Amino acid sequence: MAKLLKKRSAKTGLPPGTLIYLGEKTDKETQISIFTYNAGELHTTTRQSFRECPAIGPGPTVTWINVNGLHKVANLEELGACFNFHPLVLEDILNTDQRPKLEDYGDYLFIVVKMLHLKGATREIVTEQVSLILGENYLISLHEQDDEVFLPIMERLQANRGRIRKEGADYLAYALLDLIVDHYFLVLEELGEVIEGLEAELVARPNPVTLNRIHHLKRDTIMLRKAVWPLREVISRLERSDSPLIKSPTVLYLKDVYDHVIQVIDNIETFRDILSGMLDIYLSSVSNRLNEIMKVLTIIATIFIPLTFITGIYGMNFERLLPEKEWPWGFYAIMGFMAAVAGGMLLFFRSKGWLGGKSEPPKP
Repeated sequence: MAKLLKKRSAKTGLPPGTLIYLGEKTDKETQISIFTYNAGELHTTTRQSFRECPAIGPGPTVTWINVNGLHKVANLEELGACFNFHPLVLEDILNTDQRPKLEDYGDYLFIVVKMLHLKGATREIVTEQVSLILGENYLISLHEQDDEVFLPIMERLQANRGRIRKEGADYLAYALLDLIVDHYFLVLEELGEVIEGLEAELVARPNPVTLNRIHHLKRDTIMLRKAVWPLREVISRLERSDSPLIKSPTVLYLKDVYDHVIQVIDNIETFRDILSGMLDIYLSSVSNRLNEIMKVLTIIATIFIPLTFITGIYGMNFERLLPEKEWPWGFYAIMGFMAAVAGGMLLFFRSKGWLGGKSEPPKP
């Protein structure tokens, strides 16, 4: 299960702007892909460091720098030196438990969002921080893992499909944000199927494993809410931004992303309410099962109370005073009487519906 918070002990007491990576350590090499394009052509290069600063051409040429892997701090230091980024921006990129946010530094916009993935056979939901730096003619995207997050956008660039090669860096930023939000829907669809299956199991045969799965899903929805809810404010600020880096045509597309984010948030809140109700249903079901068991035990005890009374009476040492005790058939008579008492009580309980039979109709 993914952690809701990452440890910050390595940064305690250090001055602001200190670059320490808080994500998972890995031995993989950092992959840097650079796409330089306009409406007529596209050039792609790859590298593993920023020892040589990438060239940013004048408009309408757009340069997209995609960085897979943040574990090598030296690469971030070189990137910051190439573009003169504020040290706090670089620090936030490496602090991979950042809340989604938007910061305007004048010459560039710094955006932090969360990407959702379904990992492994267990389909565990994990989050990944994606940082975007939007400049006049460039966009830099940085994320933790080499998982080809933006492969569909790269394919659209290479195939020259849609408007992406004809628009500026702000439209490319919109395309990446839209792809991230689309992944939210994929995760929610699978989560919804799991919840539906769990509802059927809860009604049919609830058990402690069911309770554990409910708690696991509740934790997932909390993590989803933490990752998605602040994105609403980020997209809203992008829509209303006075920055010249966001062109008017792109604002219309950002409004569409905003609507999708609202829909995602509504679905998450719905799932949270359903899971809370499922927890109440589970507790009620367990309580009802306990009541059924106690009812059966009470009925058994009630049947044996008069039988115990009779056997107690005839176990006393008053031979002459106890009726039929000297009669040869007295034992069988008493046993028959006790069986009749037990049978009568069973019939009475069944008529009341306490043993699964028909209950008495309500009196007017």
